Amino acid sequence: MKKLSEIDGRAGEEVYERLQKISPFMADYLLGSFGEICSITDIDNKTREVAVIGACTALGYAIPQLKVHIHAGLNVGLTKEEILAIINTMSAYAGFPATLNALFAAEEVFKDEGL
Repeated sequence: MKKLSEIDGRAGEEVYERLQKISPFMADYLLGSFGEICSITDIDNKTREVAVIGACTALGYAIPQLKVHIHAGLNVGLTKEEILAIINTMSAYAGFPATLNALFAAEEVFKDEGL
C-alpha cells in the first residue's frame, strides 16, 4: 500500500478501495503484484509511468487504468506536456483511435488536477 500511495496517490487508493468491496482477492492480488513490479529498482517511478502511460494508450481500451496512471505520472513528476508527448507518440504505433481516446482521458485528468 505504501508503494501504491507513493506512485498513484489517491487515484490508486480509490481503485484498491473499489476492488476491496467487490473482490477482496483481486484487491490483494493487485496490491501484491503492484508492490513487486514497482519495487524493481532498475528504473525509477517516473520512467515506469512513461512506460505504463504508453502501454495503456496503445491498448486503446484501458481508459480507466490510463487515467489512474496519468494521475500517477503527474504525482511522480511528469509534466502535462510530457504526458501529451507520450500519448501523441503512440499515434504512430497504436493508431489514431487509441490516441484520441487517450487524449480525451488525459483532458479529464488534467481538468481534475486543475491543469
